[in-house]
Amino acid sequence: MCGRFVSSQSPDKIAEFFGASFEGDAAAGPPANFNVAPTNDVYAVITANDGVREVQPFHWGLVPSWAKDVKIGSKMINARAETLAEKPAFKGLFAKHRLLVPMDGFYEWQAAGEGAPRSAKGTPLKTPMYIHRRDGSPLAVAGLWAAWRDREAGPDAPWLHSCTVITTSANAAMVPVHDRMPVILPEEHWAEWLDPAHRDVAALQRLLVPAADDVLTMHEVSRDVNNVRNKGPELIAPLHA
Repeated sequence: MCGRFVSSQSPDKIAEFFGASFEGDAAAGPPANFNVAPTNDVYAVITANDGVREVQPFHWGLVPSWAKDVKIGSKMINARAETLAEKPAFKGLFAKHRLLVPMDGFYEWQAAGEGAPRSAKGTPLKTPMYIHRRDGSPLAVAGLWAAWRDREAGPDAPWLHSCTVITTSANAAMVPVHDRMPVILPEEHWAEWLDPAHRDVAALQRLLVPAADDVLTMHEVSRDVNNVRNKGPELIAPLHA
């Protein structure tokens, strides 16, 4: 699964990279965060109904329109590519509410090997790995979004826009660390994925495959990333430079 990632780019930089526009207030939006955790806000890219590609803030952790409260979002940070068209919470969104979540990279924890350090309780400690593109470009991760508001708060209650990250089976580079990985879409598929008028679910499903084995690289980082209160750039520094 994808449970932590890095989102450090300004919305203007994201817009430039994805050929999008940003009309919001960057000072009021999500700050640079090298340890994005579930329920944090992040920037994502959508194509509006008028065909314009936009950068907007989203709450990470999908809150479906029918949800009673936002708490469900903490359990819906990921959606499995293999079952998107079947799950009630996702199948309608898959057809028409798709986005891209820009990431500098993401973290995954490798199972503890022989001689690994142990916690105070004697449990072997997993090794945090930072995973990113070899060429240094942002990852364009496929996701879904929803709009929700508290019905009990009345018709003027604000809308919450939330998202989930789509995962697929691991490629050869990821297998030693985890059996799942985010769906990373190459640029040639961005327009198709983001087009809200594109409702061919079978065709969209074919895009949700593991990245090529040579796209990503990774290195071990400090266990400081385990604490969500730590959010600085030092978290992605190689532990063994």
